[in-house]
Amino acid sequence: MSNSTEPVRPLGASPARRAWARFRKNRLGLWSLWIFCAMVLLSLGAELISNDRPLVVRYQGQWYWPLTHDYPETTFGGDFATPTDYLDPFIQQQLRQEGNWALFAPNRYGAKTLNYFAPSPNPAPPSSENWLGTDDRGRDLLAQLIYGFRVSVLFAFALTFTGVVLGVITGAIQGYFGGRTDLLFQRFIEIWSSMPELYLLIIFSAVLSPSVGLLLVLLSLFGWMGLGDYVRAEFLRNRQLDYVRAARALGVSHWRIITRHVLPNSLTPVVTFLPFRMSGAILALTSLDFLGLGVPPGTPSLGELLSQGKGSIDAWWISLATFFVLAFTLLLLTLMGDALRDALDPRKAVD
Repeated sequence: MSNSTEPVRPLGASPARRAWARFRKNRLGLWSLWIFCAMVLLSLGAELISNDRPLVVRYQGQWYWPLTHDYPETTFGGDFATPTDYLDPFIQQQLRQEGNWALFAPNRYGAKTLNYFAPSPNPAPPSSENWLGTDDRGRDLLAQLIYGFRVSVLFAFALTFTGVVLGVITGAIQGYFGGRTDLLFQRFIEIWSSMPELYLLIIFSAVLSPSVGLLLVLLSLFGWMGLGDYVRAEFLRNRQLDYVRAARALGVSHWRIITRHVLPNSLTPVVTFLPFRMSGAILALTSLDFLGLGVPPGTPSLGELLSQGKGSIDAWWISLATFFVLAFTLLLLTLMGDALRDALDPRKAVD
């Protein structure tokens, strides 16, 4: 029996579990992860939180589901066959009659709802009707922030995913094959990175109708290069290891060596930079929306709200609320990135 005093590593202590244990030690990073996930989940269900339509209506013994179906005003005692405005005082009075009721979302305004019955001119300050006030078009600010946050986060997820895929592919090809292949790719990247990205966005925005898809494609064409450099460096280092050379000597295909042997051991910078890339994507979309080069008009946007706050200095609630949401989101992502970087550092001990 060995008398060694060296601690025995638990059987289940895989590298992933040790990294998760190091991540959990960082309380700020862990709480940031839970808070950010909760914010994303709530924004995905924004229609249940902020909507100008009731979730369910009971009217004259019948059940109605306005959240998924359009009902004409005549259904609820109105005079016209137009879609029902559930914020109309007459419709609300009809729904409050004996035997009738409607279940609304906590905030009774949607992303594009205009408060025609606001007592104050727009932009209106916070009130019992509009908890965070309205913007210069009469839209509820809280609804704009909820839906705008969802648009920003989903865009950031999509842009990060495409950037990671392109960056990993190009970096893996450069680092694994090296030589002339790496040289040609490097010259191409130097030429491509020198193109004026902002000018191209302005030109395409003027020629083509603005859309989220177009913006995603244009930003993806340039967003992969930074990550590709890190993946290339990892592949250049790992391809010289003994197990890779042994696989080559045994005649294993390049595709199998890359995907099964080199890539899993080269993903540390990819995972580490994910939160920072997401924060960069959110900032890019916000900046372009602020300049009027982002999402189509009418789409909830944090950048548009910041532009409104700049144009309406007296409406302090617009700038303050939007800045808080944006700054808090970026802070959460930064704390998550710092915790993730420490978690993937094998030199960090686990207590």
